[in-house]
Amino acid sequence: MMKNTVKYGLLLILFGGIFFSLESCKVGEDYERQKMKGPEVFSQDFPKDSSISNLPWWQLFNDSILVDLIDTALVNNKSIQVAISRIEESQLQIDIAKADYYPFIGYNAYGSSLANSEVSGLSNQAGGGVNVSYTVDLWQKIRTMNKIALQNYFATEEAYKSLNISVVSAVASAYISLRDIDNRLIIAEKTAKNFQENLDVMQARFNAGFISEVDLSQAKIQVSEAKTALEIFNRSRVQIENAISVLLGTAPRSIPRGLPLFDQISVPEIPVGLPSELLDRRPDIVQAERRLHAQTLRIGVAEALKYPSLTLSLDMGAQLVNPSFLFADLGAQLLGPIFNAGKLQRNVEVEEARTKQLLLDYEASYLFALQEVEDAMIAVETYKREYGLRNEQMIMATKASQLAWVRYDGGLTSYLEVLNLQTSQFNAELRASEAFKNQITSIVSLYQALGGGWYTDPEDIKELN
Repeated sequence: MMKNTVKYGLLLILFGGIFFSLESCKVGEDYERQKMKGPEVFSQDFPKDSSISNLPWWQLFNDSILVDLIDTALVNNKSIQVAISRIEESQLQIDIAKADYYPFIGYNAYGSSLANSEVSGLSNQAGGGVNVSYTVDLWQKIRTMNKIALQNYFATEEAYKSLNISVVSAVASAYISLRDIDNRLIIAEKTAKNFQENLDVMQARFNAGFISEVDLSQAKIQVSEAKTALEIFNRSRVQIENAISVLLGTAPRSIPRGLPLFDQISVPEIPVGLPSELLDRRPDIVQAERRLHAQTLRIGVAEALKYPSLTLSLDMGAQLVNPSFLFADLGAQLLGPIFNAGKLQRNVEVEEARTKQLLLDYEASYLFALQEVEDAMIAVETYKREYGLRNEQMIMATKASQLAWVRYDGGLTSYLEVLNLQTSQFNAELRASEAFKNQITSIVSLYQALGGGWYTDPEDIKELN
């Protein structure tokens, strides 16, 4: 008799529970992607071919040191390691949620000794049992919780991708800035040397009584200004190296150098695709949508709590001191709310409010992405033209400075003219270096804003290398 009870009980729990789960009613609505309002094309004149692929774009700069730094950061960066740990945590949460699909099986054991004045000796009892219980997913709450766990997992994956893009862009931008500072140091050192040579000439002329002390003082100010720039650039160089070191997951250290700044090639035209493609390309937007998806499902979970839950159970065991004494108990429990319907409804409304908040976050992330792409595109175009103009200024300033010295040496002009034009040449060289750096980093920013690579065909990269 007991064997039949156990057998039928297990069948009822396992198969009956599955049947109820499959046939159960579902509360709450499924998630549907929101229709985002945005422009059909970007306002800037860029190629519109799709660029959803995620190729290692930084290799196009042909700087092996930059590639090594980025590869190191993608492995050792502490924030990326935290993101990987969060992905592992989300995977475990999925496994935990899946466990609710299956019956819970537990065990128990007990023992006691009883002594009283009417019976001599001790009365011992010992036994154990197994409990099997299964919560029938009447309203698909368990299934929905599994979907929520899955969407949370997808969100952590997108967060990891977004962080990867941020780290790659940060390392690339910092490295280009470092090469710019190196270049400016070269300019400052060269200028300080030239100014010092000018000062030596002016000192000799002052000692001979050919010039006034005013001209000598102006020459000294020139040298001091160039040496001050050296200190500023030396400070910036170390600070940038420290920042790169942290991105690499190491203590501050010297960073190796690869190609000089002006040998960093300019990347070809970047196909930006269409604004609507950002919804699938930008990891931060996809992450926001995954969070919205999960939150939308939580409304259904909150709705399910307003309805009764059904739990099937089977208890069976035996007494160890009397093995012939066996027992089995098959039961079902139906629980549901009566007087707290208002509270449960408020919980549903709370989840709806949270869903509205995440919907607004999702929409805002799309608008922010559009702004970032538009800003990056105009930056690429204007920095490219700006560098061309700065380079022309540098060439003209150099020629003017050389002519001014010839004029001064011939007694045709004052030293103030020489001073002004040499200072202009110095500043023009520094600004040209900065403009070229901005042109390169604006391309990096455009990559980051697009949220992916630039080439759909790997052969495109081979042709460039």
